[in-house]
Amino acid sequence: MTSAPSRKTDIVTNALTIDVEDYFQVSALAPHFPKESWNDTPCRVERNVLKILELLDRSGARGTFFTLGWIAERYPKLIRAIAEQGHEVASHGYGHQRASDQTPEAFLADIQLAKAVLEDIAGCEVRGYRAPSFSVGLSNPWAHGCIEAAGYTYSSSVYPVKHDHYGVPDAPRFPYAVGKGLVEIPITTVRRFGRNWPVGGGGYFRLLPYPVSAWGIRKVNQEDRRPAIFYFHPWEIDPEQPVVKEATAKTRFRHYVNLDRTEGRLVRLLQDFSWGRMDEVFLPAVTASN
Repeated sequence: MTSAPSRKTDIVTNALTIDVEDYFQVSALAPHFPKESWNDTPCRVERNVLKILELLDRSGARGTFFTLGWIAERYPKLIRAIAEQGHEVASHGYGHQRASDQTPEAFLADIQLAKAVLEDIAGCEVRGYRAPSFSVGLSNPWAHGCIEAAGYTYSSSVYPVKHDHYGVPDAPRFPYAVGKGLVEIPITTVRRFGRNWPVGGGGYFRLLPYPVSAWGIRKVNQEDRRPAIFYFHPWEIDPEQPVVKEATAKTRFRHYVNLDRTEGRLVRLLQDFSWGRMDEVFLPAVTASN
């Protein structure tokens, strides 16, 4: 399995997405960083997002930044810079609490607050939402109704894979309606040997060799004739972030593996594929099909 040479002209435009949260807000590290400690924990997200903006500017790529309301309130200039540089500002909720850990009322309040905060700061409509840890699934079927009620146009909160913390293996692999005015756009997988395999980024992008991710994205583009979605976090290009030694070995491995290689792999990814915003890549096609 090898990565073919870059040929941006003969492939579709894929959606590049960034989940804007800091290292201490990751769900797996939550036991070590209770929310009451966040205000006193040194943030690294601003420098990392600025670096990402530089990478995108150099490559001519645009993307969607699924941003926490908590981050936006503390770094409003950063959020405005994202919008001013032509990227999409979308919602990752306010306080990075898993949708499946909330009541419907609390979840709705959280995503409404995040939308209002982001729109006020960015000065533009926020149409997209992504649940922390892809926490919309079989245990909380009411969540899509809340997302639609909050005024979002699309959700990217379902990962159609089997995972110990998230995933709906039997969910559709491509965009599907989940309400009268809401579409779910799941994270990209390839279908092989009777199951879905993740090729949409995150920890898999750091763990597996780069050619595996490139191969999977090309398969979706060429065989399925569909755009792919790729996601990552600002802390994944930050190998100098503090190490939580008290975390379990499994958590440490998942969080810190190959952090020093991620930026280089991202540069290759931006060179090898064409990248755009979620709303521009997917919503025109969804609207045309309705």
